[in-house]
Amino acid sequence: MALVIRNAIDVYWTINNVWDDKRVKDWLFMSSPFKPIAIIAIYLFIVLKWGPKWMEKRQPYKLDFIIKTYNLLQVACCLFLTVDVFRLTFARNYSIICEPVDYSYDPVAMRIARFGHWYFLTKVFDLFDTIFFVLKKKNSHVSFLHVYHHAGMVALTWIGTKYVAGGHSVFTGWINSFVHVIMYFYYYLTTVDNKYKQSFWKKYITQLQMVQFGLMALHWLSLILSNDCGFPKFISFFMLPQNAFIFALFFDFYMKAYGSKKTKIEDSKKSELNIEVEVNNNLNQPSITKVNARKEKN
Repeated sequence: MALVIRNAIDVYWTINNVWDDKRVKDWLFMSSPFKPIAIIAIYLFIVLKWGPKWMEKRQPYKLDFIIKTYNLLQVACCLFLTVDVFRLTFARNYSIICEPVDYSYDPVAMRIARFGHWYFLTKVFDLFDTIFFVLKKKNSHVSFLHVYHHAGMVALTWIGTKYVAGGHSVFTGWINSFVHVIMYFYYYLTTVDNKYKQSFWKKYITQLQMVQFGLMALHWLSLILSNDCGFPKFISFFMLPQNAFIFALFFDFYMKAYGSKKTKIEDSKKSELNIEVEVNNNLNQPSITKVNARKEKN
């Protein structure tokens, strides 16, 4: 038993202190994997158990001003990351096919590593999306897709910052930040005027998110197919299934929310037919009862 514990400690020490990027070790939440694990655990406890229980007998909170401010902050943060990273990578000699991580303390390399850390912190900030849903008693919005995506992004971005802060992984954070600029600006508009909640843009934003996951998958696939450039290829074998799974979840949501009009009309007709049959059955029920009563009397 003592040997097992010793080996476990040795493995943890190697993963956390040997394989890590030494530049990020002292940054916020980066010193130990127990910190992001604690963040995710607290998040899940609040949105799945404590929050709904606490709100059970309370009226939904009016958070309009807070949510407006939150959405604008998200737009500002994501826009800054999108522009700054483009300036430091794609506007220079960054390879979209295969780019190694620069682990040096060069100012540009450190700036890119900082981007990875700031990107991770925005994913922690994203968790307030779900908390707002709980406080507004919009429990239907707290779906498996929503919770899994938010919790998973915290874990993935922490791992990316801890071990590969830069290089090939930059594209994933950059395109996601770009999509979030559009997404949170739309969310802001919905808090200004309710008409935007039914806007066709809602459908297109979901499409944009799916396109994003497709581009991410192609980007990670290019790493596998390219010559060795110094970036660890095994990460692609983890990221590709993850992208495929989250794409499938988004596609399932899209089809349920924005399925073809023909399918929706057929479903509507079936629903109307079922209601009509149920009504007729209820109308006929007294007659059947009366017949049975007459039989018993005779």
